[in-house]
Amino acid sequence: MQAKIRKGVIPAAGLGTRFLPATKAVPKELLPIVDKPTIQYIVEEAVASGIEQVVLITARGKEAVEEHFAVATELETVLKRQKKEDLLQMIKNLSEMVKITSVLQKEPKGLGHAVLCAREAVGKEPFAVLLGDDLVDAEPPCLAQMVEVFRHKAAAVIALLRVPASETHLYGIIRGEQVDERIYRIQDLVEKPAPDQAPSNLAIIGRYLLPPEIFPILEKTSPGKGGEIQLTDALQTLARSMPLYGYEFTGDRYDAGDKFGYLEANIAFALKRPEMAERLKEFIKKAI
Repeated sequence: MQAKIRKGVIPAAGLGTRFLPATKAVPKELLPIVDKPTIQYIVEEAVASGIEQVVLITARGKEAVEEHFAVATELETVLKRQKKEDLLQMIKNLSEMVKITSVLQKEPKGLGHAVLCAREAVGKEPFAVLLGDDLVDAEPPCLAQMVEVFRHKAAAVIALLRVPASETHLYGIIRGEQVDERIYRIQDLVEKPAPDQAPSNLAIIGRYLLPPEIFPILEKTSPGKGGEIQLTDALQTLARSMPLYGYEFTGDRYDAGDKFGYLEANIAFALKRPEMAERLKEFIKKAI
């Protein structure tokens, strides 16, 4: 299998109903963590992990997501005239960060279908999938950690997070054998099992390194839970024909698709900003 991962797929077609009314007119991917849209953190992680082209899977009404990374000539002109060089460079960096391709998902048929929509753009090479709801604060980045495992194993890799048994019903869960430090050979995957039916407490989170063989499998995958084409079901099929590994990454993960997780991410990232940290700590002390 080709060793280099050049392309990353970011599904961004969801309606963001958990954040209504904020997401009625603003795509959930553009909701800010402090002062940076959620999706920008994801793209920056991809770029820092060696991704050269990002394939955005979008839906109607999501044009603003792609526009965030486009050249903004009028804004650049204003910032230049106002001599706001730092802001000008920040905006230029956005449009120069990475090559972005946009693919329309015409119907909301699930994550598996969203990945399948990227088939033509990806071609016949391994690729990454990064979900915008999963923010991982890690050094090196979560995806970069996984790329090292991919290079070593020459096989598909998915990110794993150890969760409390009471939360297995919120995730896809693996059954596997540990073969190295933090690395598991996966035998089976179960989508959102009840705690008494979960094969482990190792949950799949939104980072995947996949071979192109996943596309014909997704094409034949029947709708699963919720009537959607589940990526987990396709990975289960993939694991029967070729090695599939799970990697328990190091770093802090925040579920930005959940209201509380979104607040956690804002606080955590704000505390890393020297100009905000002390004031925020004082505010929290007073608030509690």
